[in-house]
Amino acid sequence: MDDGGQKTDDDEQAEYEPESGILKVFGRQLKRLREWAGIERTELGARTGYSPSTIASYEQGRRIPPPDFIDQADGVLGAHGVLIELKEEVARAQYPAFFRDAARLEAKAVGLHVYATKAVPGLLQTKEYAKAVFVMWRPLLGEETIEQRVAARLDRQKIYGRKPPLPTISFVIEEAVLRRPLGGKAVMRGQLEQILLHSQRRNVEIQVMPVEREEHAGLEGPFTLIETHEGRRIAYVEGYKDSRLHTDRKMVRELEEQYGILRAQALTPRESLAFVEKLLGEA
Repeated sequence: MDDGGQKTDDDEQAEYEPESGILKVFGRQLKRLREWAGIERTELGARTGYSPSTIASYEQGRRIPPPDFIDQADGVLGAHGVLIELKEEVARAQYPAFFRDAARLEAKAVGLHVYATKAVPGLLQTKEYAKAVFVMWRPLLGEETIEQRVAARLDRQKIYGRKPPLPTISFVIEEAVLRRPLGGKAVMRGQLEQILLHSQRRNVEIQVMPVEREEHAGLEGPFTLIETHEGRRIAYVEGYKDSRLHTDRKMVRELEEQYGILRAQALTPRESLAFVEKLLGEA
């Protein structure tokens, strides 16, 4: 599942209007609470470690406030949790509109299974690799948008530190993805090292699909299978201008069947580890 996936035309408009939606609501609340407390932006900035211009951007809904600022501002302004209650929704605004519901489900999933054909999955990416992906995006993204996207992608990786830990996260990655040195050889070397590190986690299984395989069950493209605490099974399917969540049981079951066969056709986790180590030695 990748927040660097595709988007609909409506999402394109929403993506370049960050002042809309929850950010605008948060900004109005922040400004109102600050004025009620009789605190100038300069003072709030001094007490939270942010510049007055940055706080102005938050109040105007032009930038996404980080969680630590929200926590600090809530305390300084005596908001009694009003701002903190918006923190989760504000955090979702860091993702493109088309990915926000998927990000919410991913963060709370009890099972994640990812088939990747385009790039290393976001949950495995290094900061340098993620930046390379967004720098190459067309149409071009602004520098601030790139920074927000990279931060959001890395923030998703907090899932590995969940308590209790997520039971199972599995990945099937096409060999071509691991051979494509996005960002350059040094960036790719760091990325391969990170994949090896994640493969050491007890609840993570990474498999490589070799290009030499004569049978392949996933030729229609990448997808992610999500299982929720309530037992719901959902599929996030990436496609050009049509990435979306699917809950129809028939379709989800078809993708589950595809994924099961893909895992059988791919290298085993141990073989995949050796394969990545071999690529790293060649990098």
